[in-house]
Amino acid sequence: MRRGLSVTRAGGVDRLDALIRANASDILAYLERRIDPRADAADVLSETFIVAWKKERQAPTDEIGGRMWLFAIARNILLNARRSTRRRLAATDRLRLELAQTPTGRGADAADPLDVRGAVTQLPIDLRELVELVHWDGFSISDAAQITGISASTARSRYASAKERLRTVLVVQPEKFTRR
Repeated sequence: MRRGLSVTRAGGVDRLDALIRANASDILAYLERRIDPRADAADVLSETFIVAWKKERQAPTDEIGGRMWLFAIARNILLNARRSTRRRLAATDRLRLELAQTPTGRGADAADPLDVRGAVTQLPIDLRELVELVHWDGFSISDAAQITGISASTARSRYASAKERLRTVLVVQPEKFTRR
């Protein structure tokens, strides 16, 4: 349910604050209908308001325009979150396929994405960070080295070590991370 929007400064509440207050519950409902789990909608809502505050000068001055502007921001953040999730899942699948290419001949069904995620979380932090940057965030090994503040050669050797550890866990001992 929408509340009235005062476009003028009244009682110390500025235009954007009034716009947000008038539309917060409607935007939250919009997000809850589109996000699973619904609890994540509050995070997207808060991010929506952060972006709105950063772009305050771009906010339309009329009530309807301002409402549409806030919904557009929420929609864009939601779409970005979905794209990030898809990229992360695709990266996990690529890592699974890469790790499945072993001499044991187990093939592409060696581990499912949840097995890979579980195995990656078991790596030491320095190895895990490299794997995540390369496979989940799409950086090259050289880029990941720069991000983590290590040399490219160190990153390559750590990455090779991480791949070997993951291969051992996922191909030789896959039952350790299977779903129950």
